[in-house]
Amino acid sequence: MTSRSEPAGALHDATARPPLVRELLLVTGLLLVYKLGRQLVAGHTTEAFRNAHHVWDLERTLRLPGEGSVQSLLLHSHTLVRVADTYYATVHFPATLAFLVWLYLRRPGHYVWARRVLAALTAAALVLHLTFPLAPPRMLAAAGLVDTGHVYGPSVYGPPQTDHLSNQFAAMPSLHFGWALMVAIGLIAATRSRWRWLWLLHPLVTLVVIIGTANHYWADTIVVTALLGIALAVVHPPHRPSGSARPPGNERLPAEAVGRDLVGVGR
Repeated sequence: MTSRSEPAGALHDATARPPLVRELLLVTGLLLVYKLGRQLVAGHTTEAFRNAHHVWDLERTLRLPGEGSVQSLLLHSHTLVRVADTYYATVHFPATLAFLVWLYLRRPGHYVWARRVLAALTAAALVLHLTFPLAPPRMLAAAGLVDTGHVYGPSVYGPPQTDHLSNQFAAMPSLHFGWALMVAIGLIAATRSRWRWLWLLHPLVTLVVIIGTANHYWADTIVVTALLGIALAVVHPPHRPSGSARPPGNERLPAEAVGRDLVGVGR
């Protein structure tokens, strides 16, 4: 017997849970391929800065708000900017991993869908990283922004010349924002709580953090949102049975039974 307070999505998510070992190997393999692929363009410094100037000039031409307007809000408080740097450094991977684990355990059908969407989004991002290396705004002198991670800490990046663990010229698109947005969309789709829309605070906070810490341009978030939209259009979420929306006790009676009841009433 199912509790009436349980989300409707849990009542009918009967998809078989994929084998755990296979999923661990698959997700780990995807992350390793992505990390190795990013390293292929780690040394394209000249091209990355040339593209950064193009993106910065394009944003000004389009009259997008300056990234500095967001950063100035954070710089009013050392505590606030350190919280933003810590959020940038620590929330990205753990939040996405927790999202996938919860879906795997509680909504296996939605898990398969979300994993496929994230894989497609990450693959598309890797292609852009390979073909369009981009220095982040914190490295661009024309932007006049503060590298908050370096100045206030904590920072996930070392000097570009010696940092061999990450590709700092992979700003376009922002997977920080893309993954955060998918986490929110996935949890909204997989649950039925009236409060589920509050999950949108995660990508909203992430947006403020990545812009305010000068790790990404507005353009990076626009491009990743477009890529996620394409992935969501191609990879469809699981469909619930047509009767799943009816609360227990409100099932339709067969037509013959209804007819018999009406006849009995009229006697």
